[in-house]
Amino acid sequence: MSLQVSRLDARQADWVQRWDAFVFAHPKATFFHRAGWQQIMAEVFRHPTHFLYAHRGDVIEGVLPLAQVKSRLFGNALTSLPFAVYGGVVAHSDAAAEALETEAMRLAQSLDVDHLEMRYLQSGRHPEWPTQDLYVTFRKEILPTEDENMQAIPRKQRAMVRKGIKNGLTAQVDPHVDRFFDLYADNVHRHGTPALSKRYFQRLMDVFGPDCEVLTVSSAEGKPLSSVLTFYFRDEALPYYAGDDLAARDLAANDFKYWELMRRACERGLKVFDYGRSKQGTGPYAFKKNWGFEPIPLHYEYCLYKRDSIPQNNPSNAKYKLLIETWRRMPIGLANWLGPFIVRNLG
Repeated sequence: MSLQVSRLDARQADWVQRWDAFVFAHPKATFFHRAGWQQIMAEVFRHPTHFLYAHRGDVIEGVLPLAQVKSRLFGNALTSLPFAVYGGVVAHSDAAAEALETEAMRLAQSLDVDHLEMRYLQSGRHPEWPTQDLYVTFRKEILPTEDENMQAIPRKQRAMVRKGIKNGLTAQVDPHVDRFFDLYADNVHRHGTPALSKRYFQRLMDVFGPDCEVLTVSSAEGKPLSSVLTFYFRDEALPYYAGDDLAARDLAANDFKYWELMRRACERGLKVFDYGRSKQGTGPYAFKKNWGFEPIPLHYEYCLYKRDSIPQNNPSNAKYKLLIETWRRMPIGLANWLGPFIVRNLG
C-alpha cells in the first residue's frame, strides 16, 4: 500500500487508539505526542489542531501533533506542540517523517503563519533551520532503591530534603486541582506572569486520568505549602507544573516535594525522572543543577515564512519587563481572570 498522510479525528476512536498505541511503542515519542492533547488544545484553548499521521492502510508509521496559535500580540505560528516542551515528528522511517514534514510545511503556508516550530527532545531533523538555544531539560535515572536516590542528591540539597522531613511535612495525592491551583496561581502572580486557567488543569486530569497526578505537601499543622502536577509516561515521571506558598522556602517544602515525588516514583518502579524545561541562567535552572541533574540542550527548530528571526515570547525578553512588574501589582483575583486570555496565545 502507498504511504498516506491523514488528520486525526477525535471522533474516530479506532484511529485515536492506533495513534496512542504507536506513541507508547515508539522509543522517541513523548507524553506530549499523545492524542489527548488534541482535545486539550481544542476544548480549553480553542486553537485549531492538525494532528497528522502517516500510514499504510490502518498501520500508522509516524505522527506529528500540530496546533495553530494566532494572536495580534504574539504572532501566528504552527507548533508541535503549544504548551509542550517536546514535540516534532516521530516516525518509523525517513519516508514517513518526510511525508509528515512536507504536509506540515504545506499546511503552514496555506494557514499563512509566520513560522513553523518543531520542539524536539532529541536532535532535530533540519540543521539548516534556525534554532532556539534558550532552553534545556533535565533528565536523570531513578535508582533502584530509596536510599540510593537519597545518596545521589548532592550534600547541600540532601540537607534541605532532610530539613523538610524533620519539619514534619506530609505529602498527599489530591483527587482534584483545587489546592494545586491556589498555590500555582499565587506563585506565578508573584513572578509577574499570567496563570493558565483552573479548567485547563482539571481537563488534564480528566483526559489523561491516572497519568496526570497532583501531589500536595502540607505543614505539620495541615497548611498546604507546595504542590506539583506530574505527568507519567511509560517508565518516566515528569513534574510539569508547580506552585509554592511563601512559607514553603523556610520549611524546605519545595525540596521535600520533589524528593517525595522521586521516592514514590522509585516505589512504582519508574526509571526516569524528568525535571523539565528551564531557561538557562534562571533560578529553576540552578535549582535543578543543585539536585545533581545536568542540563540537556533542547532542539527547537523553526521554518520561518514571514519573519527574519526566531520569536522571543518569554519573560526573559526585555520588552516584557514593564508588563511583568505591572502584573505583580495587579490584584490576584483580576490576574486569575485575565491571565488565561493572555497565556493561551503564548504556547
